[in-house]
Amino acid sequence: MKPQLQRPTSAFIGASWLALVVGAATYLIGLWNANMQLNEKGYYLTLLMYGLFAAVSLQKSVRDRLEGTPVTGMYFSLCWISLAASLTLLAVGLWNAQLAASEKGFYAMGFVLSLFAAVAVQKNVRDVAMSGDRPAAQDTRPTA
Repeated sequence: MKPQLQRPTSAFIGASWLALVVGAATYLIGLWNANMQLNEKGYYLTLLMYGLFAAVSLQKSVRDRLEGTPVTGMYFSLCWISLAASLTLLAVGLWNAQLAASEKGFYAMGFVLSLFAAVAVQKNVRDVAMSGDRPAAQDTRPTA
């Protein structure tokens, strides 16, 4: 018997969306204002989009497997490889970029925050969909 899922709280849903917007917006605003060539900006923009897609795909694949939904080993492996590739490419790009250390840290933190928040948002979207329209439980005491 599958455990019954509870709808995430509105506070957690809001915090997840806020983290995603803040992470992606700061990364993109920094990129917009950066003093770098357009092809370099395109590289970092593509990495953000690729990383977000990879993180959400991996989260979905992990969750599908936990729930017994078949996920091929190839797709699951590609999700992990894609996430690792986006992080590696960002690290290599920042390592070789002619930016101040604080700017490199700014991009790295915005990127990681965005990936984490995208996973949380995906989890919330899925939990809300699976819980139906039931409101979140107010009693947080564990049941026996």
